[in-house]
Amino acid sequence: MEEFLEEFGDYYGYPDGPKNIDEIRKTEFKRLNEGVVYLDHAGATLYSELQMEKIFKDFTGNVYGNPHSQSDISSATSDIIADARQKVLEYFNASPKDYSCIFTSGATAALKLVGETFPWSNHSSFLYTKENHNSVLGIREYALSRGASACAVDIETTCSGTSINAKHHALLRRNTSGIHENESTGDAYNLFAFPSECNFTGLRFNLDLVKLIKENPQSALQGSPFCKSQRWMVLIDAAKGSATQPPDLSQYPADFVVMSFYKLFGYPTGLGALIVRNDAAKLLKKIYFSGGTVAASIADIDFVKRRERVEEFFEDGSASFLSIAAVRYGFKLLKSLTTTAIWLHTSSLAIYVKKKLQALRHGNGTGVCVLYGSKNLESSSHESGPTVTFNLKRPDDTWVGCREVEKLASLSGIQLRTGCFCNPGACAKYLGLSHTDLLSNLEAGHICWDDNDVINGKPTGAVRVSFGYMSTFEEAKKLIDFIIGSFVSSSRKCENGCAVRGRSAQISDLRREESFRAYYLKSITIYPIKSCAGFSVDSWPLCRTGLLHDREWMLQGLSGDILTQKKVPEMSLIGTFIDLDKGILFVESSCFKDKLQIRVKPDSYYLGKDEIDSHTYRLEDHEDETEINNWFTKALGRPCSLLRCSTSTSKYCRTRNRTPGFCRALQSNLNFANEAQFLLISEESVADLNRRLNAKDEKHHGTHGKVDPSRFRPNLIVSGGEPYAEDGWRTLRIGDNHFSSLGGCNRCQMINLYLQAGQVRRSNEPLATLASYRREKGKILFGTLLQCEIDDKASPSSQPWIRVGQEVSPDSDSSPVYTDDQNEKP
Repeated sequence: MEEFLEEFGDYYGYPDGPKNIDEIRKTEFKRLNEGVVYLDHAGATLYSELQMEKIFKDFTGNVYGNPHSQSDISSATSDIIADARQKVLEYFNASPKDYSCIFTSGATAALKLVGETFPWSNHSSFLYTKENHNSVLGIREYALSRGASACAVDIETTCSGTSINAKHHALLRRNTSGIHENESTGDAYNLFAFPSECNFTGLRFNLDLVKLIKENPQSALQGSPFCKSQRWMVLIDAAKGSATQPPDLSQYPADFVVMSFYKLFGYPTGLGALIVRNDAAKLLKKIYFSGGTVAASIADIDFVKRRERVEEFFEDGSASFLSIAAVRYGFKLLKSLTTTAIWLHTSSLAIYVKKKLQALRHGNGTGVCVLYGSKNLESSSHESGPTVTFNLKRPDDTWVGCREVEKLASLSGIQLRTGCFCNPGACAKYLGLSHTDLLSNLEAGHICWDDNDVINGKPTGAVRVSFGYMSTFEEAKKLIDFIIGSFVSSSRKCENGCAVRGRSAQISDLRREESFRAYYLKSITIYPIKSCAGFSVDSWPLCRTGLLHDREWMLQGLSGDILTQKKVPEMSLIGTFIDLDKGILFVESSCFKDKLQIRVKPDSYYLGKDEIDSHTYRLEDHEDETEINNWFTKALGRPCSLLRCSTSTSKYCRTRNRTPGFCRALQSNLNFANEAQFLLISEESVADLNRRLNAKDEKHHGTHGKVDPSRFRPNLIVSGGEPYAEDGWRTLRIGDNHFSSLGGCNRCQMINLYLQAGQVRRSNEPLATLASYRREKGKILFGTLLQCEIDDKASPSSQPWIRVGQEVSPDSDSSPVYTDDQNEKP
C-alpha cells in the first residue's frame, strides 16, 4: 500500500472529495465487505446503497403518473423528466439550443434508432472503426440493405497527435441497384461511427476525429474511396467512456452520442439516451408513429400529424418515467465526486495492475502476462480508461484459456469478464485472429460465451478487468495475488505447462502403511435421474450403457433446456430408488410427502415428436405423464417434464448448446451421462483432499469441514493404495468385468453444492482447493472416467454384475504420478 500511494497518492481515493474511498465503501457499499471483489465495471458498474435508499424514499413518498396526461401528478412527472434531460445534456456539456436528449431502453436501442432512421441512399457510406461494439456494427445492416456502402477503418494517430489517418478495409456493398438511382452523390449523407473508449482494451479515441471528419474528410480519409464524399455525420458510442470522461460536445460537436445509465452509476438498468444535434435530428426519417409522438391522427384515412419537438417525435409510447426519475440521484453522486476525480482514482488502479502484470515472470524467466492496448503506463496518461485486458501464458509459452482464469477467479471471489466483450474487431486485431481463424473457430463449434477459449493454439478471447469509482487498492492487490498464486510457476520445471497435480511431496506424512494393499470396491451408486440424488447398493447388474438404469431419465425445462443441479440446485433434494424385482423407480422429495412410482419397463414409453434427439422417449400413458410431470414441477417449483433415454443404439451425448456430438473417442453407449458410463473415485484421494481442506481451515480459521465422497457423484468408490494412484490406470478389472480409463473427470462448481439442514448451500470448496493442486491445462481433475464393453445379446442369466467387496486390479500407465509441494505455487 505504501508503495502504491507513493506513486498514486495524489490521485487515489478522492483526497479532496466529500468522502474518501474508505468512507465510501464503509457507508455506501457494505454488501462488498463479504469478500466479493467486483471487477467488471465496464460491463455494469455498481449502484450505491445510499443512492438506492434515496430512490426508494422518493418512490415511497411521492406519486408518479403517466406523463401523457394533464393531471397535476402527470405534469409533475413531466417536469421531472424534463429535468433529467437537462442533467444528461449538462453531463456532456451540450447546449439545449444545439442538442436534444432522447430517452431509449439503452445505448443499443439508441444506436438502432440512428441506424433505422438515417437517410441512407445508394450513394451513402457508413464508415466505422474496426474496434467497435457489435451494437454499432449492426447499423451496417441498415446501410447495406438500403444500397449504401460500408467499410471498417483503422485509426492511426501520429506521435504528435495532430494528424489522424483512416486506413480502410474491404468495401462492402450489396446488390441493390435501382435504389434512389437519380440521387446525386453530393446530396447523400454519410455516417462515421467510433467509440470514445474501446470496451475491449480501454484505449481512448482522439475526439478530434469529430471535427476532422465533419470539416476536412479529404485529409482524414485520404487515399480511400470516401475522401471525396461530403456531408459527413459523426456518431460516438460513449457507453463505456462516459463513466470517467464523457465527450465534451461543446468542443467536439458530434451529431449523435449514445449512452447507458447503468454504466455510469449502476441503476437504473434498461434506460439509455441518444444525445442528438437538433439539425441532425431533422434529417432522420422515422416511419413509425405511436402514442405520444403524434399531435393528431385519423383512424380511417391516411392522415397523421407528428409532434415537432425532437424528443416527442422519437420517443414511442410512455417514457420509462420511474427509471428516469431515478437518474437524478446517480448524477448527484457523480457530481459530488467529479468525473475528473473518478478518472484519476480508477486510472491509478488500472495502471498499477498493468505494471504489476507486466513485471510477472515464471521461474524459467518467461513472461506471464500479455497486455492488450496498453502503451503509456504513466499515471498522467489520458490514453486509456480504467480497463486492463490481458491473457496469461504458461512456462512453456502456451496460452492459459481465459475461461480457466474466470472460473478460478470466481472461486477466489473475484468477478471479472472474459471473451471478446461483443467487440469482434478489437478481439481479432489484438489476438491476431485472421478471417480464416474466425471462420475455422466457428466451424469447430466456438460461439460467444462458450468454453472454447483456446483453439489451434490461439486464444479466442481475453480476460478483462475494469474499475469503478468505488474500487479499492485492496481489490487490485487481491487480483494480483490471485494471478501470482494460481498461474505463476516456481523455478521448478512443470511438464506441459500444467499446474502441479497428484500426490504431495510430503506424502511420507500422509502415506498409510497399507499403501501396497490390494484395491477393492467400497461402494456402488446409481443415479437413475440425471442430477437427482442416487442410491447405493451392494450389487448391481451391468448393461450396454453402464450400470443398469443409471442416468436413464432426465428432466427437461419448459424451453427445452436440460435441467441440472448447476441450474436447479434443488434437484439434489429429489431422492431415487429402483426395485428391480418390482420393476419400479421410486422417487421422493424432502419438499413434500407425496411419493412417486414410475414403471421402468420400456413398453410404457413412446418416441415423442419434439424430443431433444431421436433417442429420447416420453411417457405414453396420458394420465401418468401428466401426474409425473406435475410431481416434478411441484418438487422443483418450475415447469418441467421427465424424459427417458431410448434403448436404441445411440452413441450420442449432449454438447453445451444441446447439439449432438461424440463424447471424446467414446464408442460405447451412454444414457444421459455427460462423458462416460462410470465415474470412479478413490477413498484415499478423498481423504487426502480432506486433509488439505482441514489444513486450510486451520490456517484461515475456516469451517468447511470434511467433504463426503458423495459430493462428487461417483458410481464407484475404491479403497486401498495411495491417493491419486488412479490417475495412472489405463485399464482395470473389477471381479470378472473389464474397464478402460477415459482419463480424469473435469470438475465444475456443482461439487461446491451441499445440503445443510435440508437446504442447498453453495461454497467455493472443495473446487478452490482442488484447483490449487489438481489443475492441468485448464481442467480441474478429480476422479477417473471409465467405460465397459458389455454384450447386449447375452442372456439374462449370464448378465454381468458388479459387487461391493470385489477386488479391483488396475493396469497402471508406465508414466510416473506427479508429485507436488503443498506450499509451492502452482
